[in-house]
Amino acid sequence: MKRYMKYYSLAVIIGLVLPWGCGQKKDTIHIATKPMTEQFILGEMLSLLIEENSDLHVKITKGVGGGTSNIHPAMVKGDFDLYPEYTGTGWLVILKKDTLLPPDKLYAELQKEYSREYGLKWVAPYGFNNAYSLAVSNDAAEKYHLKTFSDLARYPDRFIFGAEYDFYEINDGYADLCAYYDIKFKKNLDMDIGLKYEAIKSGNIDVMNIFTTDGQLSGANLTVLDDDKHFFPSYYCATVVREETLKEHPELEGILEKMKGILTDSEMAGMNHEVDVKHRSEREVAAEFLQKKGLLKQDNHGK
Repeated sequence: MKRYMKYYSLAVIIGLVLPWGCGQKKDTIHIATKPMTEQFILGEMLSLLIEENSDLHVKITKGVGGGTSNIHPAMVKGDFDLYPEYTGTGWLVILKKDTLLPPDKLYAELQKEYSREYGLKWVAPYGFNNAYSLAVSNDAAEKYHLKTFSDLARYPDRFIFGAEYDFYEINDGYADLCAYYDIKFKKNLDMDIGLKYEAIKSGNIDVMNIFTTDGQLSGANLTVLDDDKHFFPSYYCATVVREETLKEHPELEGILEKMKGILTDSEMAGMNHEVDVKHRSEREVAAEFLQKKGLLKQDNHGK
């Protein structure tokens, strides 16, 4: 059975300026991020920790168009030193594996193959898993006792499913999901990704696909169901860093380790919500979170 890979669409390159050229200091750490709010926040967190705990300078290139497909080769070349990456993406997209492993074994294999093939190291998983899942309203979850994907199969032709076009078309995500869990929805709707939350709030759909760290999840009165048979790949996030950079700056790995296990899905979703919905700056939100965790001094970092 095909597994549904997280879709990373090609995006317009946002301010992409590779850190080449004369006059670049060797003590500058170049961070890249993909074009999504979550990555912007994580890039700021990494930058703040490095600046707080070393004499290193940091330059962030935010929103690299194409995401992994452009950042990874730039990392191998040495244009960037580190970036936040997801285990599922590394496994399926970079290593081009077609079988999945449990998260702990997958991470160990990623470490081995990235080091051997690319001279890159995975460091300090942050704790959250930005994976696909399904969500229903809290009312529906309570009324039908819905906690898992398998619970949906107990009510054939009862629920209306909604998702964006990509979910239906990329690797047959919808068809494979229904077959894997033997779910029969009353019908399914194709809608713009930005309209799903309003559609489920108004009752036009009953079930929708989500990313587990969506900023809109905060305060949406939704129950995220458990993928109890592990249909979707895991997308735990960690820092991928050049081994050469770690040799040049041995203090760096210990700094990056401060990110280990500090974020839950809901905490990451909450920060995404602060930026996407409340329109706060990524750096301010990142600094505030690190301060709450005791990893950053209370000063003007977020300004």
